[in-house]
Amino acid sequence: MIQIRSGFVIFLAAMFVVILGSGCSSSNKPLSISPTSVALAPGQTMQFELSERKKVTWSVGGVAGGNPTVGTIDANGKYTAPSANTSTKVMVTATAGMDSQASAQVLVVAPGIVAPTANPQVALYTISVPDDASVTIQFGQTTNYGLTTWSQPAPEAGGAVAIFVAGMLANTPYHMQATVKFNSGLTFADMDHTFTTGTSPADQLAKLTTTTTPGMTPQSGVELLDQLGIGTSSFNVAVTDLSGNVLWTYNPALPAVEANPAQLMPNGHFLINFSGQPDGTNSVIQEVDLGGNVIWQMTAAQLNQALAAATCNECNVTIVGTHHDFTILPSGHLVVIAATVQVVSGTTVTGDVLIDLDQNHKPVWAWNEFNHLDINRRPYLYPDWTHTNAVIYSADDGNLIISIRHQNWLVKVDYANGKGAGDIIWRLGYQGDFALQGGTDPTDWFYAQHAPSFVTANTTGKFSLVLFDNGDDRVFPAGVTCGTAGQPSCLYSTVPIFQLDESAKTATLAFQPTSQFYSFFGGNAEVLKNGNVEYDECGITSPANNAAIYEITQTSPSETVWQMQIAGQYAYRGMRVPSLYPGVQW
Repeated sequence: MIQIRSGFVIFLAAMFVVILGSGCSSSNKPLSISPTSVALAPGQTMQFELSERKKVTWSVGGVAGGNPTVGTIDANGKYTAPSANTSTKVMVTATAGMDSQASAQVLVVAPGIVAPTANPQVALYTISVPDDASVTIQFGQTTNYGLTTWSQPAPEAGGAVAIFVAGMLANTPYHMQATVKFNSGLTFADMDHTFTTGTSPADQLAKLTTTTTPGMTPQSGVELLDQLGIGTSSFNVAVTDLSGNVLWTYNPALPAVEANPAQLMPNGHFLINFSGQPDGTNSVIQEVDLGGNVIWQMTAAQLNQALAAATCNECNVTIVGTHHDFTILPSGHLVVIAATVQVVSGTTVTGDVLIDLDQNHKPVWAWNEFNHLDINRRPYLYPDWTHTNAVIYSADDGNLIISIRHQNWLVKVDYANGKGAGDIIWRLGYQGDFALQGGTDPTDWFYAQHAPSFVTANTTGKFSLVLFDNGDDRVFPAGVTCGTAGQPSCLYSTVPIFQLDESAKTATLAFQPTSQFYSFFGGNAEVLKNGNVEYDECGITSPANNAAIYEITQTSPSETVWQMQIAGQYAYRGMRVPSLYPGVQW
């Protein structure tokens, strides 16, 4: 009996140790808090919960119970954000004993402010956020919104993020709301704001009519129009929706100039070249934001001063001014086209020069056509000898392809990302370096063309280009008298896609629809994301002073998916862009 009792005592003692050990382990478990991170508006509350019930001391920003500046918290863990309309970041901490505590981060985001801008159809939405955050604005005519801006990061130490909200109809009330996304994945929705748009002056707006073919769906996005004034009509850069509603315009009120071209930049601004006639007269390049504010500009006189100070090869040239086109390179450099003149055998001849401007808008490379082309080749409208109207960048080899309208050529120039010698690599077109396949030489080449663009992702070797072939000085085979019975019309425009083989020097016609109307100048063509082709008939002669833009299928025969008719103005270019924000598809 004694032994049994002794064993029982030992058993009880062992059980006491186990229970005691288990109890000690429970009391030493780390204290945790939920949620660990939260974003609140000023004055908003949040109930914090602990992993276990025990007596704790609550503090905010190191202040027991908090205060009006950092927010307050009661004994049960209910936090109230400060009521002041300021954004801040604070820590809420629960402390139990000397070495057990848990903390949560509170991000207080003050309501944003929506203000009008110089552009009556653009609002400026400003919201202050802590660091490690980005902001996007959603907007629409109801609180379902529907459209979004791009996302913009907070300053490094936190602070105001200002985003232009553009793409709204004129004279229309809108709702808009900022969404703040933190790097942790936490999101915060600002309160809803309202804004009513105005409208641009009526004389700055073109008369637009759009039609979508029943049962067909055009490529989504918006239309960027580079319009030219006629007579007393105003000109402007405009963006419309696919129903022809004007969403954004810009008119700098510069004297005797027109916009050609306008491009949306990677930073969300527009870069626009304004010039008069002759090409380059009174030219001004402007970078403007969506609010219509000029970020920087360069006149022809300023560019001539920069050229005089430059040391690059072929920079020793005086220009009339910039005109027709430019290309923005991935490096941030800008390659512009500028007119220059020389006296040849007593005649003042106009040619062009390519100028590479670095990120500080200083010339670092130039290419003067007078140094590289045969002055005696004069197929069209000499002494306006070259009339270069487009430049595109070949990313695969760093070279440039230019459209020289009055030579009826596309020319590839050895640019090599600013290190090239400027040699002509090839000439594409009638009497050039390529053999035409799949078409009739010389008729099916392009003449007085505008605005080539790449069709394929690759830009060297075997690749494809599309352009707008105005056809002003089209050459026909021997024995063909255009415009006579049974013969082709003398004046018509086409939209050819050429498959090029740089090694074999062949250009194969893959697609060549005749445009709806003959367009004697301007225009452009591109293959859209959905595979359709969009082209702009800039200068329609019948009816006069009009333009038209078409989206067609790449079928034979092609079908019109969508069209825009522009009355009373020319459209130097019309281009489908995803939205008014880089990287955002509407």
